[in-house]
Amino acid sequence: MSLYRRTFLQSGAAAAVVALFRHGSALAAPLSQAPAALGFTAVPTTLRDAVVVPPEYEWQLLYPWGTPTGVAGQPMPAFAPDGSNSAADQALQAGMHHDGMHFFPLAADRGLLVMNHEYTDEQLLHADGSQAWSAEKVRKSLHAMGVSVIEIERTRRGWQQVRPSAFARRIHGRTPMRIAGPAAGSPLMRTAANPSGDEVLGTFANCAMGVTPWGTYLSCEENFHGYFGGPKDGAPAPSAAERRYGTVAGSQWVEYWRFDERFDLRRHPNEPNRFGWVVEIDPFDPAARPVKRTALGRKRQESATCTLAKDGRVVVYMGDDARFEYIYKFVSHRPVAQAGDGARAAAHNSRLLDEGILYVARFDADGSGRWIELVHARLAADAVDATPMDRPEWIAVHPGTGEVYVTLTNNSQRGTPGKSAPDAANPRAIDLFGGILKWREDGGDAGSSRFAWTHFVLAGDPGQPESGARYPSADADIFGSPDGLHFDAGGLLWIQTDMSSQLIGKPPYAALGNNQMLCADPASGRIQRFLTAPNGSEVTGCVVTPDRRTLFVNIQHPGEARDDGHAAPTSAWPDGTAPGSARPRSATLAIRRRDGGIVGT
Repeated sequence: MSLYRRTFLQSGAAAAVVALFRHGSALAAPLSQAPAALGFTAVPTTLRDAVVVPPEYEWQLLYPWGTPTGVAGQPMPAFAPDGSNSAADQALQAGMHHDGMHFFPLAADRGLLVMNHEYTDEQLLHADGSQAWSAEKVRKSLHAMGVSVIEIERTRRGWQQVRPSAFARRIHGRTPMRIAGPAAGSPLMRTAANPSGDEVLGTFANCAMGVTPWGTYLSCEENFHGYFGGPKDGAPAPSAAERRYGTVAGSQWVEYWRFDERFDLRRHPNEPNRFGWVVEIDPFDPAARPVKRTALGRKRQESATCTLAKDGRVVVYMGDDARFEYIYKFVSHRPVAQAGDGARAAAHNSRLLDEGILYVARFDADGSGRWIELVHARLAADAVDATPMDRPEWIAVHPGTGEVYVTLTNNSQRGTPGKSAPDAANPRAIDLFGGILKWREDGGDAGSSRFAWTHFVLAGDPGQPESGARYPSADADIFGSPDGLHFDAGGLLWIQTDMSSQLIGKPPYAALGNNQMLCADPASGRIQRFLTAPNGSEVTGCVVTPDRRTLFVNIQHPGEARDDGHAAPTSAWPDGTAPGSARPRSATLAIRRRDGGIVGT
């Protein structure tokens, strides 16, 4: 156990963290009386190729792709604008396509920013694009995904990265990891390189995240399936599970299998089984090996939002981001150890995510719901009559009421021939816009087996009557395809969107502009647009500092013209002035009020 973790667990800060999780909030101040909520000037929809925030606010660029991570004792290779950085360089730099993230405070003006890097754009990553694959390109691509841990501090010039830092670390697709929980050692987890089935190289496709009450980071492996493959001809018929997860020869997105044999489904059919998990990372100890927690189930992991049941057990809410997939909840067998026991508490809590019960949600038409116990995810959920959802993504818990909110991004196949029909929880056929659903656990206890649910938003353009859009207030700003979701300590709900880049600005999305971030006051139902993003980008990843004076946000895949990456970028943000003038780079923004006040007000 690191010195910092020992100090943290023995301090009052750890006790506060556990107490705050009882109200659904992590590493944040208690629910506070904020100045007038949504007191900022809302920004209009736009197709402008820029970051736009209210005039009362300013943003600062922080840690774009290719920036040195600042690992102590290691080189700090600068970003090569022509894409010529080596695989070794990329292992020490910010990865591509920043996604979920969290801020772990070290002091009043210093902390660790931990973020996911979801996937790669091979055309931008390499100097010569993706035309000729090689072992070096595969290594560089794997190094460009995963997780970054960086140290930052607030100065008179704003937030600055600390380099070098004893905490700084890159975790990527070739980092050794441990497998724990009920699937560890299973015959389906065993490979030639790891006959015991309890260790694996790497994590990738890291999308949403979570934070545990004991101060570790949870990274979610989402679209892992596209990295495994091989020739379709001569491949054995895929099993039902392989078809369901998409690990089928001939369907791969990249040619890893030609140069790294563990991605060849013919030679190593069990290797994909070791991905699709929630990965626990200790941000305070760079030497700690990440752990894949298999008790939380295998799926296209989206969100691992933690809270506490009334009896102190940890509860983890998760989505499975694919059409007609499910919403899950894990409840540990044992309660979280209170701070003060130091190493003993750390050892106890390190096993909590390995022992518990996994449930799947059923949403009934009368507004009630129940949690159905499972043994395994996905295929088991089919058998127990759970409710197939319209792409469940991020989940957030209100810090005061304990209500749980989930984004449902969209589902263009809902109600089409051979697919599930609309239902009460997913009421629109060919759901192009998605929405936000919320529920309250019975008795206000996250460990309950029943809940009551309702829609918070059915997103879309109300100007199109056929859209079925419905907002909680008449003056709410409109949006589509909600994805990222975060509650700050004041109970403001930050909403981020992910409309497909190839559909932005076109009917029926024309009125919605570029992707955006909004701020909602659930108490009043008011929703105001806070930020619009550069062309082709998604807004994702959101965290507010404990003093609520800084909001960190990620801009992902700026310039993306098509979802497959095979088109000229439509933006050169943040380095260039026009498309083609520079490689676009995903990056983190630090956003503050110009007068230093609380964000969102």
